[in-house]
Amino acid sequence: MIKEEKGQSIVEMALLLPILLLLLVGIFDLGRVLYTNIHLHLATQETVRLGGLGASDEEMTQFAKDYIHIGDVTLLEVTINPDEGHRVPGEYVTVALEYPIEFFTPFVSKLIPSTFKMNTNSTIRVE
Repeated sequence: MIKEEKGQSIVEMALLLPILLLLLVGIFDLGRVLYTNIHLHLATQETVRLGGLGASDEEMTQFAKDYIHIGDVTLLEVTINPDEGHRVPGEYVTVALEYPIEFFTPFVSKLIPSTFKMNTNSTIRVE
């Protein structure tokens, strides 16, 4: 007795395709989050370096927004502590950057809040 098995591969593909697509989008999201973290970390280091050399808060904020190339720069939050009026040579200045990330992967948005905020900070001594 000969059995017809022509539709077997189509059924198997239909069962596995959603899982493969979910893995692909998850890998894409993970790469995007890692890239954003590294880019924000580098931007924070470069921005705090300007603060250590005596740049004003406006110059540092503008530099950070010009340096970032990961999306909408208006969403970038720059926090500088202490502000330029209280910075003295020999003390430390800290710059913190915060940028929201939205995930593309289904089900991840159910586990993690819809806008996950990526935070980086860096400190340097004022010259």
